[in-house]
Amino acid sequence: MRFRAADNNMHNTSKSESYAAAGVDITAGYRAVELMKSHIARTRNEGCLDDVGGFGGCFGLNLTGCEEPVLVSGTDGVGTKLKIAMLLDRHDTIGIDCVAMCVNDIICCGARPLFFLDYIACGKNIPEKIASIVGGVAEGCVQSGAALIGGETAEHPGMMAEDDYDLAGFAVGIVDKKKIIDNTKMAAGDVVIALPSTGVHSNGFSLVRKVFDVEHADITSPCDALGGKSIGETLLTPTRIYVKSILALLEKVSVKGISHITGGGFYENIPRSIPDGLCAKIDRASVRVLPIFDLIAEKGNIPERDMFNTYNMGVGMSVVVAKEDADTALSILRANGDDAYLIGEIIENAEDKIILA
Repeated sequence: MRFRAADNNMHNTSKSESYAAAGVDITAGYRAVELMKSHIARTRNEGCLDDVGGFGGCFGLNLTGCEEPVLVSGTDGVGTKLKIAMLLDRHDTIGIDCVAMCVNDIICCGARPLFFLDYIACGKNIPEKIASIVGGVAEGCVQSGAALIGGETAEHPGMMAEDDYDLAGFAVGIVDKKKIIDNTKMAAGDVVIALPSTGVHSNGFSLVRKVFDVEHADITSPCDALGGKSIGETLLTPTRIYVKSILALLEKVSVKGISHITGGGFYENIPRSIPDGLCAKIDRASVRVLPIFDLIAEKGNIPERDMFNTYNMGVGMSVVVAKEDADTALSILRANGDDAYLIGEIIENAEDKIILA
């Protein structure tokens, strides 16, 4: 656990000149923990336990009103979007992406996030950089209501370049078993609602980097096609976290299916919430495609089918509800900060689970 040394004041005596000569400065880790303490404090919630554990993060469960509690877990990383952060030397938002990729997955089951842990591997532990990364993780936790109860920073000299790092995370949420969203009540005539994305989010960046040749081209100058924002700034926009708006929706509306639109785009992710015999018929003209996707398609000469099979195209999450609940659902989502809109309907179809027309 990353926090144990600083919490136990071991850093007063724990040091190794020999280890430092091999490229690992354990005292830098202690300094990083001191710098990130204020970020971690922002994420505290009712489940956080003080002065317990030491080698594991402890969390107290309040199961009041939950008849049959089910824990839902999710883990993910940020992928090669990290290269954009490294090129721009900006590391304060990439942690939001890491949290988002995990909590947006577990909310698809209807689970409320409880806590989060992160893992950072780096070529060299630069305390200020590590603290900045964790600051982003903490912001993601605040946005999703999860507590950051632990983590780990591993220094890998000789295995990674000094400026390189990788970031992954792990989230746990809870839902009453009877409230798990399992698509069994979905029926023809239901509607599909889109929750807008903030951009590319955290998928498809290997293709993005190839299209824009980010390691050699200028990605910091203003771009007219992006409203004056640079390509780099636009690509680094953090993934939107949908937890609070979805939880608000679940309190008032019977939700029949939720899809987090990540790698694989529409064609891979929307079908995951559709039962056999039914199909999501998406009105292509209604999808509010963001300018960054038009630019990627143009610069890379990428067919539209491939774009919708790789990226979210401006839709970060889709929700299926009964037609009669559509207006209420849209109102709730909009009141909670998501400018939701209709993009399709559920139809009977034994062959396909999604059609873009």
